[in-house]
Amino acid sequence: MSKMFRRIGRRRALEGAAACIVALGLLLWWLLPLGESAPSGAITISTGTQAGVYQQYAKLLRTALDKDMPDLKVTLQTSDGSQENVKRVANGDADFTIAAADAVETYKLQHRPNAGHLRGVARLYDDYVQLVVPRGSDIDSVADLKGKRVAVGPPSSGVRLIADRVLKAAGIDAEKDITPFADGINTGPDRLRQGKIDAFFWSGGLPTQGLQQLADRFTFRFVPIGAGLVATLHKQGGATRYYRATNMPESAYPSVQNGVAVPTIAVSNLLMTRTDMNPRLTEWVTRTVIRSRDGIGTRVHSAQLVDLRTAIYTDPLALHEGARRYYRSVKP
Repeated sequence: MSKMFRRIGRRRALEGAAACIVALGLLLWWLLPLGESAPSGAITISTGTQAGVYQQYAKLLRTALDKDMPDLKVTLQTSDGSQENVKRVANGDADFTIAAADAVETYKLQHRPNAGHLRGVARLYDDYVQLVVPRGSDIDSVADLKGKRVAVGPPSSGVRLIADRVLKAAGIDAEKDITPFADGINTGPDRLRQGKIDAFFWSGGLPTQGLQQLADRFTFRFVPIGAGLVATLHKQGGATRYYRATNMPESAYPSVQNGVAVPTIAVSNLLMTRTDMNPRLTEWVTRTVIRSRDGIGTRVHSAQLVDLRTAIYTDPLALHEGARRYYRSVKP
């Protein structure tokens, strides 16, 4: 009888060990394709300004890429934002970048150099337009900016692109009806605090570090951008189709919003590259982007919105072949 129990015990132990091996194999498949060595070489990622979400996200993505591909050197380049990023990748000055969909579409509609060579890797998270004024300001709408000193972002930024269009939709000529300044999220908050400007536009993920830091030392509020203005914005045509009316949730900046959501505009961000980027390397980069979501999301809240189900929708760009390979490999 004891021999029979010992045999049963051994069989169960073997079954348990086999189950562990299967589980370990599945885990290894998830983390690293079996029999495939990690790509090596060097890539450059064009990011954004130091106080913006693009830069924060890219730094954490580089750490994840270093872990998955230790022989791949990843260099980050700061930039003014989306418009500069798209141009850099198109011209070969960077290999990967993040850019808002409206900036990508604008580059294509203007038939800029190598626009046809741009390809999508993943849809990431949304940018929200954030129009910031001092708490006691008399500016309650975009139309109230007329005659004011307004920071509209650097010329090659995505902020400038969308700020000019929002102002136009409100009947304001950015060159004549306001005093425009080229400040972005790196300088705009301090200039607002010092009284050197009356308002500034920012378009970025939620929350943005530069605004969180401003909230610690200055009382400000957000000017709502209503659905009616968004409808007028859409009439401009072209890339404005990528703008949608939404609400900035009350949890974005709790100490500023006091439990109140703010009507505004959102536009999706894309991770992008070029057609000539190595498909195998791009497949690995795509895998890391999707699988690092939770880790990066603990530090950059916007990254929590990266989702396998929506990542493939990189309109206006077709998917890069390497990215397509990854999405096919994980399709249920």
